[in-house]
Amino acid sequence: MRVGARPTYFRHADGSRQAPIPVPPPRGSQSASVKKVGCGADASAVRALVRDSWRRQQPTGGKRRLGSRLCWSFVTTTFVIEAMAAANAQLRWKRMENHKEEEDDDSSTASDSDVLIRDNYERAEKRPILSVQRRGSPNLFEITDRVEMGQMASMFFSKVGVNLFYFCIIVYLYGDLAIYAAAVPFSLMQVTCSTTGNDSCGVEADTKYNDTDRCWGPLRRVDAYHIYLAIFTLLLGPFTFFDVQKTKYLQILTSLMRWIAFAVMIVLALVRIGHGQGEGHPPLADFSGVRNLFGVCVYSFMCQHSLPSLVTPVSSKRHLTRLVFLDYVLILAFYGLLSFTAIFCFRGDSLMDMYTLNFARCDVVGLAAVRFFLGLFPVFTISTNFPIIAVTLRNNWKTLFHREGGTYPWVVDRVVFPTITLVPPVLVAFCTHDLESLVGITGAYAGTGIQYVIPAFLVYHCRRDTQLAFGCGVSNKHRSPFRHTFWVGFVLLWAFSCFIFVTANIVLSETQL
Repeated sequence: MRVGARPTYFRHADGSRQAPIPVPPPRGSQSASVKKVGCGADASAVRALVRDSWRRQQPTGGKRRLGSRLCWSFVTTTFVIEAMAAANAQLRWKRMENHKEEEDDDSSTASDSDVLIRDNYERAEKRPILSVQRRGSPNLFEITDRVEMGQMASMFFSKVGVNLFYFCIIVYLYGDLAIYAAAVPFSLMQVTCSTTGNDSCGVEADTKYNDTDRCWGPLRRVDAYHIYLAIFTLLLGPFTFFDVQKTKYLQILTSLMRWIAFAVMIVLALVRIGHGQGEGHPPLADFSGVRNLFGVCVYSFMCQHSLPSLVTPVSSKRHLTRLVFLDYVLILAFYGLLSFTAIFCFRGDSLMDMYTLNFARCDVVGLAAVRFFLGLFPVFTISTNFPIIAVTLRNNWKTLFHREGGTYPWVVDRVVFPTITLVPPVLVAFCTHDLESLVGITGAYAGTGIQYVIPAFLVYHCRRDTQLAFGCGVSNKHRSPFRHTFWVGFVLLWAFSCFIFVTANIVLSETQL
């Protein structure tokens, strides 16, 4: 949906009109459906925990680098909010124009007396509203409609840009599903397997396991992992072929469990450090983990694709930017607390990819119920998110190939799209359970596109379209504090630098093996 191509006018309360406002021509297809494209704002346990296990190598610089990533994430968040306001303005103005056209059509078929009566009545009824619109044109930019990023891409991007947007979202969701499909079987394997057989502690201290170690009798640990992966796929995979709805209470339950688990881990780590049992003695600096720094930090602050659902319901948006900034500061403080307690509580060489598994040791947690709760925590929370993300990915595939007025055959709609959604992440999880690399690669490539590149292009095009549609005298009340074009260019340069840096480090790391 875009502003119409014919000249439009601002109308005064007395019926007079201002000069026409130039409207930009359509730029690309507008047929893409509105979809909610991701669940990154949920901040799953895997993301935070893998990030903490990696950052054990950066005790001094990690906090500063994390803060810099938070700063750029905040910048692009304000970009998305500005684009949402511009999209709301265009949609609202289009509705006003459609309403005016309907009134004009009705008046052309009525008698002169009916026109006079209706005109006087409508003036009396609508004068205050129109006066407010004339004096306060920025009210057009109130964020009242939830405009998802897919719809904003359709409004501001060309057809090629829309396709690239959905491609980036699809790659990111594939990475999400691969991480989830690997995390649940990996946690179950770690909790239920040990070198000496079943152990109530699940994970032994100072023990490094290999995939070829025995789990149950002749079964190796990797065999147990594959069995758990098959069970996980058989239980949750079928949800991809249907729609997942009414998950409100399920999401509330998983969010509650997530906060309980995080709080318990922080308290246990602080108690252990306070009793002088902390094992962590990090070096002053160690750059061996820089390869994953960018991707993991991008993954940690990923929320841009969920902003429409988060911001639109806010009743008072007068201080929205300050509220978002405060939110980011709290997130940074929480991440820092969770990270640094992990650094000083556990030795770097024994810290596991799934941070919760470090608390499945008898010498760390004496109560068996707490050990099993933390050890199996990813199983409960991730399992509830997997079907939702799978259905979201399937719907984005449908949107990418959708054509105006066309429908999919039943086999394509109900079999092909769910299959191409489910099979690739399961195959990736079958080949590897290296969660650290999966998170780093997903965040470094697709995550960089969603967090940096897409918001930068959205705000650039929405500013240009807004200026063409409403003129230079109309200001977006939710305009980003970083309004100069320099910030858009710098964000794109930063994203490109991150992409090149991560790629070079991955190539160098592989060639050294």
